[in-house]
Amino acid sequence: MLDDVPHLSRDDDVGSPEPSSPPRPGSPDGIDVHLARPHELDAAGQAVAEAYLADLRVNEWYAARLRDAASRAARATLLVAVDVRDGAVLGSLTYARGGTPYAQLADSDECEIRMLGVRPEARGRGVGERLVRAAMAQGTTDGAVRMVLSTQTEMQAAHRLYERLGFTRRPDLDWVPEQDTSVQLIGYDRPLT
Repeated sequence: MLDDVPHLSRDDDVGSPEPSSPPRPGSPDGIDVHLARPHELDAAGQAVAEAYLADLRVNEWYAARLRDAASRAARATLLVAVDVRDGAVLGSLTYARGGTPYAQLADSDECEIRMLGVRPEARGRGVGERLVRAAMAQGTTDGAVRMVLSTQTEMQAAHRLYERLGFTRRPDLDWVPEQDTSVQLIGYDRPLT
């Protein structure tokens, strides 16, 4: 599956690139997007938590969920963007097919992205876009007809990214989580076919 997605790799090695190694083929910007490896899970969770906590008011229940990348990786597809020079995890995204545990909005023929986060110090490098494009490619490979997502109303930079990539607002997908009724989530979608 992921072997066919541009910029995504499924490496069997569990080591990070050497700190001074040049960018790998397909990563001219020095960023490699791939399935999270076991040794990257803690850093992936921390990256997403840092991203959300830098911009939003997040309750402790959700902050703990953001940090728990291992649970997401066990029940969904966890993608990471890694700096090929030093192996640092710059950001992460959770991809889920409709009908699976991490899909909140997606129907059975759709896919969904959740918990996209880029470390504040890595912003401006195209990390978020690379992660979303990789998830879109995975959705296409999986035969999904549409990708859906939720985002908080305050996440203006994320809204601009999604709209630039062809996502449109879907007010019928807006919702409020039971765990924090002060949060308003707004929906977006994009056809993949």
